[in-house]
Amino acid sequence: MRVTGEALGPYQSAVIRIGFAGTWLLFLLREFPHREEMYGPDGPWSWDLAQQLIANNHAFTALMWADGQVWFGIVYAFAVLSSLLLMLGWRTRTMSVLFMVGVLSLQNRSIFMGDGGDNVIHLMAIYLVLTRCGRVWSLDERRERRAREARARGAWVGPDRAGPALWTVLGLVLAAATLAGKIDGGFLGGWRAVYWGLWAVQGLWWLAGRYGRSVQPRILLDVVANLVHNAALFVIMAEACLIYATAGWYKIQGSRWQDGTAVYYPLHLDYFSPWPALSDLLSASGTLMLLVTYGTVIVQVAFPFTLFNRRVKNVLLAAMMTEHAVIAVVLGLPFFSLAMIAADAVFLPTSFLRRVGGWVARARGGLFSHLGRTRTLPGFRKEPPHTPETAETAETAEHPHVGFTA
Repeated sequence: MRVTGEALGPYQSAVIRIGFAGTWLLFLLREFPHREEMYGPDGPWSWDLAQQLIANNHAFTALMWADGQVWFGIVYAFAVLSSLLLMLGWRTRTMSVLFMVGVLSLQNRSIFMGDGGDNVIHLMAIYLVLTRCGRVWSLDERRERRAREARARGAWVGPDRAGPALWTVLGLVLAAATLAGKIDGGFLGGWRAVYWGLWAVQGLWWLAGRYGRSVQPRILLDVVANLVHNAALFVIMAEACLIYATAGWYKIQGSRWQDGTAVYYPLHLDYFSPWPALSDLLSASGTLMLLVTYGTVIVQVAFPFTLFNRRVKNVLLAAMMTEHAVIAVVLGLPFFSLAMIAADAVFLPTSFLRRVGGWVARARGGLFSHLGRTRTLPGFRKEPPHTPETAETAETAEHPHVGFTA
């Protein structure tokens, strides 16, 4: 069965990994001058209020471990770094967990600072932990491909040392936080069980790959990992459909959406008018407002029902992505739009994503070739650029890879 035999949608899971990590990274960098007012000790949501809320809802945030600008700066820098490394796909399994820790730490510290896009990132950060989102378009995939090529040439490939070292350091940090009582819950429930469980699974995977005398334990772990990945990918798709379906059906109940004027009003709010001249130009046409209002409702309500028809689904998917791009510019909501576009990307066809990956690889190869002609010495032989297609061919030619990367 494909559900147990492989991790489905490797390109879709890679693009949502890049999309959400990149969106969160850009948000953190954009808000860097205002970080302390939003999530830090200078924010309107004080330390005492945050402590009371966390005590009631048992949410996780590392910012409650200490009060002060130094600790806040460390956590913020940690969130930026984990987002960057996850986007690049370096030690994807570990970085997905650390990315979730960074997102939860900041958002749960000041819950009133977010919007719909932040809620989507919050959920997807948790789902990404369960996916094998580094199989393509990642530094992990490049490292594994180079190791296969080296073994094919008869070269010796040493054992991975960075993965176990990172796992050991994070285990020590987790043990210190547990002994200090910083993580809520016990070993049978709560966030303490979640983090220790993820750490133990990663260690078990490494032990099975390094010291297992037979391939059977690794095959079993690989089957379980595929099941978890495919289930998480299905949940991500269902979550995106649920977002659009509920938004569309709630809009139907609103009188302004029924009479076709709902889009007109946000264009005349100062908060959502970064380009007043553009907003006035668009709202000047009553017919355009009517078409956009009704079109938004129709697309959102109809999209979940079009998943069984690929052509119709692709048309509506392009329409929704275009709508979010317009919202980013006209209403000044870039990060909300990027988060929704990243969620929509899970439905993109594999052929289209592979074609885009090929374009990017050729552009990168052309750039490196140009730099090589101007900077390298004559006589050095440059290897041809690797594309996702050639990587996939090489992977299928070898023994199937079993296991997560660190």
